[in-house]
Amino acid sequence: MSERAAPFYCPYCGDEDLRPSEQGHGAWECAACNRAFQLKFLGLLARGLKHSEAGGEQI
Repeated sequence: MSERAAPFYCPYCGDEDLRPSEQGHGAWECAACNRAFQLKFLGLLARGLKHSEAGGEQI
């Protein structure tokens, strides 16, 4: 797993022209809409993953 995961597009305008911001870890700037935003991983959900029985291939 990489130390820094990069977003693929701006959550506000959808453009892909993103650059890391000097504001700190997880901060990004969008050159298209001139917005800055920050991403943060909160953690795993306690309920875990649910596996669907329908449509799944049985081994």
